[in-house]
Order: sequence, then C-alpha cells, then structure tokens
Amino acid sequence: EKAATPLGAMRVLEPRQLKPDSKETERILNVLDETINKLEMTRLIPRITGSLERFARMLGPEITASLLEHQKLSTELQHLLASPGAEETSRAGEQRLKGSLRHILRLFLANPLLCQGLKYQVQVRASPADVFIKAFVEFRDFMLEKLLTSPAEEREKIQFVEEMSLKAEQNTEAITALQAELAAAIQTRKEEMDRKDKMIEDLKTAMEDLAKDRKAEIQQMKKKGEKQQEEEVKAAQGRCARLQEEVQRLQAQFHALLQEHQDSELLLRKRKCRAEVEIENWIQKYDTDMAEKQAMFEEIHAVYTEEKAQLAQLMEKHALLLQEYSQIEEERKMLKQKEEEELQEQARRNRAATRIQATWRGYVVRAFFKAKLKKAKAKAKGKG
Repeated sequence: EKAATPLGAMRVLEPRQLKPDSKETERILNVLDETINKLEMTRLIPRITGSLERFARMLGPEITASLLEHQKLSTELQHLLASPGAEETSRAGEQRLKGSLRHILRLFLANPLLCQGLKYQVQVRASPADVFIKAFVEFRDFMLEKLLTSPAEEREKIQFVEEMSLKAEQNTEAITALQAELAAAIQTRKEEMDRKDKMIEDLKTAMEDLAKDRKAEIQQMKKKGEKQQEEEVKAAQGRCARLQEEVQRLQAQFHALLQEHQDSELLLRKRKCRAEVEIENWIQKYDTDMAEKQAMFEEIHAVYTEEKAQLAQLMEKHALLLQEYSQIEEERKMLKQKEEEELQEQARRNRAATRIQATWRGYVVRAFFKAKLKKAKAKAKGKG
C-alpha cells in the first residue's frame, strides 16, 4: 500500500522541518516558547527554595532575596487558607504571591545562562506538572504545524484521507469474498473428513475379523508350547542334579579357603595394632606442632587486626579529604563562572561608557560652535 500511495500524499504525511515564514508566526511561537520556559522554571522554584543555601552564590543577591520573599508569602498564604473566615485576605495574599512569582520569572528569564544551569543542576521528581508541560509542548508543535500548513496542503491531506477510506472499503469487500471462499473450502474439507472417518470404521471391522482368526491360531500355539515346556522341565531336573553335586564340591573348597583367610586375618590384626601405635605417636606430634602454629597464628592475626583498624581510619580520612576536594573544585568553578560574568558585565559597561563619552563630546563641540555662530551673527547685526 505504501508503494502504491502517490508521492504527493506521502509528502503530506511525512514530518516537516520548516521555519516560520512570517512575523506573526514567529511572535506566536516566541510567546509559546517563553510560556514553556516559564512553566519549567516555575516547576524548579520549590526545589531551589528548599535548597537556597546551595544555589545562593549562583543566583545572586537579588534573586535570592526575591525567592526568600516568595517563600515567606507562600507560608503566609498557607496559614491564611488554613484559617476560616479569611477569604478576602487570602485573595489578596494570592495576588501578592502571583506578583512575586512573575517578578522572579522576569529575573530568571533575563539571565538565560542561569536558567540553563539550574535546569541541569536541580534534580526534580516526577509530578503532574510534567504531564502539563509535555501537553503544552505538544500544543506548541501542533500550533506550529497548523501555522505552517497552507489551505492547499490541508485540502490535499483531506483528499488523501478520503482515498484511504475508499481503499479500506474495497479491502473490506475483498475480505468478505475471501471469507466466503474460506467457508466453502471448510465445507469441502469437512465432507472429505467424513469420508475418511467411514473408511476408518471399515478398517476397524476388518481388524476385528482378523483378531478372531488369530485367536484359533493362538490356541494351537499354546498347546504346542505346553508340550515343549514339559520336555524342558525334565531336562531342567537333570541339570539340577548335576548342579547339586557341583555345590557340594564348592562348599568343601569354601571351608578350606575360610581357614586360610582366618590365619591371614590374625596376621593382619597384629600389623594393624602396630600401625595404630605408630599413628597415635604421629597424632601427638601433630597436635604439638599445631599448638605452636596456632600460637603463632594468633600473634599474626592480632597484628593484622590492628593494621586493618588503622587502614579503616585512613580510608575514612581519605573519603573526607576527597569530599572536601570536590566541594573546593565546585566552588572554584562557580567563582570562575562568576568572574567571567563580571568581566563580561564590565566590558559591556566600558563600551556603554565609551559611547556616552563620545556622544557627550560631540554634543559639547556642537554647542560650542553654535554659541560662536550666534556671537558672529550678533556682531554682524550690530555693525549693520
């Protein structure tokens, strides 16, 4: 279906990467982007207020003071909402809180670098505000698509959808026809299965007849087997007599071997006693050696325990020093960033001062020449 779709229709459905082509579109997008930025910063403000000491140096005194005032107003409003009969005071408090929030957002938006740094450093848990921000971003993209879509493209898109609907109806009719063919095939298959079932029944009947015929043959074979069994029993009785004689001969041989083995066992018992005495001596010697080695092990283990405690103390000191080093590095980075911002601000002020001085010198020179020109005109009139 994708191969059969016209290239123009595919172009309509593909995501486009276009830029605004009018001032009105740019203004609308700027308003939406600024609103998204404000929503993101508003979401970060409670977290920043909760860790104000950590971000105070980065924020600066003005923003820090505004956040403290905002936190104070928020606390007061919570107390007012909790107390009954204070609706007018609560509305006034809400207005002050909204004004404070707008002032803080203006301060943040005036410093884009600070906003980007806070977004990377402040860790915020997931909240319903994320869903709202995501929906607003999707609304912004939807508005961009609407603003960039011309009426001709909109009509082309509607025509493409209608063509797709027509194709879907045609596919539905084809599916209905295929379902009818499938039902006919199933019926044919069922009839074939019934025919095969009948054939299986006929084969079962033939097998039962065959089993009856085999039963007579089995009876005849059974009689022949019984006769053969009697002959084998007689032969087995003769073999049993011969085996009985062999058993008696083997019993005599067994008694002779038993006596021989008893003499050998007595000799082995004596050797065992001597071996047990030697083993006892070796065990005593082993216990003595192990006692000495155990004492040596306890001394080494005591030294090891003491050195392990010292190592643990050194590791704790190392961890503290590493933490202090990390804090110092972070403070250095923040100081360096602040110094760079101050240098940029100083350069901007120097450029502004240079322009003001140049403007003032031009003004003084023009005023001086105007005064001389007036005096020259006055002298000329007096002579006239």
